[in-house]
Amino acid sequence: MMTVSENSMTIKVTPPAEGLFDLMIFARAADSQAPYNWVCSYQIQCVEPRDPEELPENPFRFWGLHQKARDFGIVESSHQVELLVASQGTLLLTLQTSRPLLATYELVSKDLDAALSKKCLVSQAEEGKLSCHVLCPFRGYYRLSVFVKDLGASTFRNAANFLLRCSGPVNQNQLFPSGLSVHCGPGINSTASGLFQPSHSVPIITTKLGKCNITFHTRGGVDVTASLSKDKVAGAKYPLERYVLVTQLKAKVSVCVALPESGVYKVGLYGRSKDSEDFVHVCDYIVRCFSEPSWPPFPRVYCPWGKGCVLLEPRTGELQEQSWVRVRVKVPNACSVVVIGQEKVALQLSPNMVWEGDVLAGSAGTQVKVAARLSQCCPSLEVLLAFEVGSVSAASLGCSG
Repeated sequence: MMTVSENSMTIKVTPPAEGLFDLMIFARAADSQAPYNWVCSYQIQCVEPRDPEELPENPFRFWGLHQKARDFGIVESSHQVELLVASQGTLLLTLQTSRPLLATYELVSKDLDAALSKKCLVSQAEEGKLSCHVLCPFRGYYRLSVFVKDLGASTFRNAANFLLRCSGPVNQNQLFPSGLSVHCGPGINSTASGLFQPSHSVPIITTKLGKCNITFHTRGGVDVTASLSKDKVAGAKYPLERYVLVTQLKAKVSVCVALPESGVYKVGLYGRSKDSEDFVHVCDYIVRCFSEPSWPPFPRVYCPWGKGCVLLEPRTGELQEQSWVRVRVKVPNACSVVVIGQEKVALQLSPNMVWEGDVLAGSAGTQVKVAARLSQCCPSLEVLLAFEVGSVSAASLGCSG
């Protein structure tokens, strides 16, 4: 096990059996592409070998930080020792950087295949720091390799290789969701996209209640949308897109998440500037809940529901049949707002610019829709929201986020 710094080198040898061994050392100048030259040899007499340990292969030859890590932009590692220990199956590695960098990570062990390995890592890239959250699903040794590049560079370079030992693995059902990007949590990409002051500074959110609210302050002209996904959905009644609701005001965006069942979810945030027609990926969050949440969905949202629109009541997308429902919404620049249920009800505009009124939900299997006339010159109504009417329990009619 070789560790190389700028001015020194350390080799740890674990002979596999009792006996006499030859250790040969080869070297070359750090900037050279010439063949390695033999430098010296040692004879090692092993009297009593240790129990054999299956260490992961390391094609990069060195362990720890690369001897030119500072040239790569890495100033310091949170772990200075050669062996990292994840006693509970979890580890957080942070690298302080002298300039903004992007990073990818590789986790290797004898029991870990490539697909499962990707669900063990969460990568966060901030202005002066790189972070990697690691989960270990098996006992034993792992190699955690770090690859970095500058923002404008095309290729990643191997900057560090850490030996990691896990004595208490995590449950595989608690691994991270698949399909995570290199931009998890707030960081370089979210700032560049015009999102600031996040409510959650780390990418992993654990909730016992099964709901959370992610907020950012925004730069003018930025539109935000969000998606919710899960690797295996067991009993959700509606598509997962119904369990996330984005509310965007002039300088702030709120992403409300209400989970229909326990598990680990990915929340993807997407942004669009005023000069662009397409949304681009900003960052991912991981939301974990291991209790038994069963939140109802939010109402179905249609395209005219946009910036400045706020749903105050009801926050659930399921309504009790034949019940009276108080509807309160903010719809900027609307000329009129109506609710179409068992009958059509025109909402009244209050002094604090909230459209509100009471509507009868009607029978199960129908919908209650909120629609608005958004222009004086256009008499047609635009549907903003749709609620399902069913035989739901009173307990599920509360605030869902």
